Amino acid sequence: MSMDFGLYQQQSMKLIMTNELRQAITILQYSVSELNAYLHEQQLENPLMDFTNEQVLVETGTQDRLSMYDYPSFHEGENDYSLLDHVSDETEGLQDYVLNQIGMINLTDHMRRIVTYLSLSLDENGYLAHSALELAEDMTECISDVQQGIAIIQSLEPYGIGACNLKECLLIQLTHMEVKDPLTEAVIKNHLDLLAKNKYKDIAKKENVSLEEVQYVADFIQTLNPKPGALFHKELARYVVPDVTVSLINDRFVVKLNEESRPKIRINRDYKRLLTNQEQHVQTYIKQKYDQVQWITRSIEQRHQTILKVMKCIVQKQYSFFKHGPAYLEPMTLKDISLEVGIHESTVSRATVKKYVQTSWGLYELKYFFNAAVGKKTFSAASSERVKIYLKRLINEENKQKPLSDQKIADILKKEYFMNVSRRTVAKYREELHITSSSQRKRFS
Repeated sequence: MSMDFGLYQQQSMKLIMTNELRQAITILQYSVSELNAYLHEQQLENPLMDFTNEQVLVETGTQDRLSMYDYPSFHEGENDYSLLDHVSDETEGLQDYVLNQIGMINLTDHMRRIVTYLSLSLDENGYLAHSALELAEDMTECISDVQQGIAIIQSLEPYGIGACNLKECLLIQLTHMEVKDPLTEAVIKNHLDLLAKNKYKDIAKKENVSLEEVQYVADFIQTLNPKPGALFHKELARYVVPDVTVSLINDRFVVKLNEESRPKIRINRDYKRLLTNQEQHVQTYIKQKYDQVQWITRSIEQRHQTILKVMKCIVQKQYSFFKHGPAYLEPMTLKDISLEVGIHESTVSRATVKKYVQTSWGLYELKYFFNAAVGKKTFSAASSERVKIYLKRLINEENKQKPLSDQKIADILKKEYFMNVSRRTVAKYREELHITSSSQRKRFS
């Protein structure tokens, strides 16, 4: 066996991640607001860069909209007095609201200190996370004084605050509503666990009443608020700048970049004149900063063109959606767009996350249009989003005394909408939509 020794030349290619390439990738994945924040930072560091932006904000409508089933155990009554109608537009916090009420009560200085401490101990839902004994130890006060302070807190609005658990919270609300119904009190005190599971028959048997009476009590309890403090922590509406718009013009869809989302970058002419400065170190510095502005400008333009190309391809593949609405969303993957546009899947991902399009059907994040196919090849594949839309529709229209089982829903989807969806898939999507099972949706009156 012979072995040859020698020098061999091997040619290989490597993609070198330059600072400029890294910058372009980073800029592509930014949302409009993140891009503006980045440009503001760059402007502070680069005297040659002048940056302005004029944006029209649009309120986002979340695509996972709340349904009547999002909170299966409790709902606020439609015609009830709403505390939020009387909360100032200054987004006053729960503690501030309670402290304002405390200020109008005639209390001793000692009790005012206790009640103030308790108000600041309320969590975001309005509950006291610690027992009276623990709070007394924290304040080095006698427990009877702390209990008196808790009673004062529980007398304030929003009714139900100052409770240590859900049961106490609901009972406090009953007291303020002057409801004297023994069955309602009994259900709250002894059967909340059964109520949450819709086990009305068990409650009826234990309390020796009819199913109709239990249903009436359950409906009433659902008008109470399990998280009274959360009224002050409502999520503020988010506002975003659409990156692109899709409009129907002369029977064809036109995709355009939203000019309001495009930052305006210019070279500061006063500093640019320094390029003619005789001092070499000044010229070098100004040239470096000038090149940086040019790179940022090119990266932003590349970002816009990539988003535009991806969006045009999405419109082609999701034509039915843009023509007829969300119920016609088709299955589509990152790979589908990647192959069509001729860019890597990761680039498609960066171009669609936190990027928004304004359509005639509302404002959507671009990643919304990517969803898996559901169904076997013998049937037309449906998008997961489309299945969810029909699933919600069927449940909203069902007979509440005879709600549809997951299997029955699967059968209807197959027979009437040609969606071959399994019972397990129906159950999975139902849970993702926060919709309870048929046994828990059943009503008895």
